[in-house]
Amino acid sequence: MKPEILSTKTIYKGRVFDLENSLVREGAIEYTREIIKHHGSAVIVPVFEDLTVALVRQYRHAAESFLLEIPAGTLEKDESPEAGALREVEEEIGFRAGKIEKLTEFYVSPGFLTEKMFVFLATNLTETAQNLDEDEVISIERFSFPELYEKIRNGEIQDAKSMVGLMLAGAKFGFPL
Repeated sequence: MKPEILSTKTIYKGRVFDLENSLVREGAIEYTREIIKHHGSAVIVPVFEDLTVALVRQYRHAAESFLLEIPAGTLEKDESPEAGALREVEEEIGFRAGKIEKLTEFYVSPGFLTEKMFVFLATNLTETAQNLDEDEVISIERFSFPELYEKIRNGEIQDAKSMVGLMLAGAKFGFPL
C-alpha cells in the first residue's frame, strides 16, 4: 500500500528547485521527509562523425572543482526531455543535433530529490553557435571513447551522469567499457 502524504509545506522556493517538508504515514508509522523538487534534466552525449565526443569543462561550486561533463541542463517547466536535449546541446556546445536517441533515464538521488535525468545520444551534428546562459562559463573539449574511458578509470571524469551516458553511448558504437 502506498504511503499517505498527510501534509506538505514549501520551505524554500528557488530558481532551479524548491524544498518541501512532508509528513508521511506508512501504516502505523509517521515520518517527515525534506524533498527537493526539480523539473528534471536533459543530458546529451554529442558524438561527431569521427566518433569523438564533446564535453564541457566548468566550475561546479558544490564540488569546489572544475569538472569535465557531457552537456546537460535543467528542463524548463512543461518542456519535453527531447526538446530540452536539443536546446541544451546547441546552447552549450554550439551544434544542432540532426538526430537524438534516448539512451536511458534515471533518478539522481531518489531519497531526497525528485530530479530525473533523461540521457540522449546526439548525432548528425551541424555547427551553429553557442548560446550560453549568463552564468555559464565553460570550455569545450573533444575526446575519443577510449580516451574518455581512461578518464573515467583514472578519476578525471567524476560526474555520474557523464559516466552513465558515455558508457551507454560508447557501447552503441562498439566501445564497451
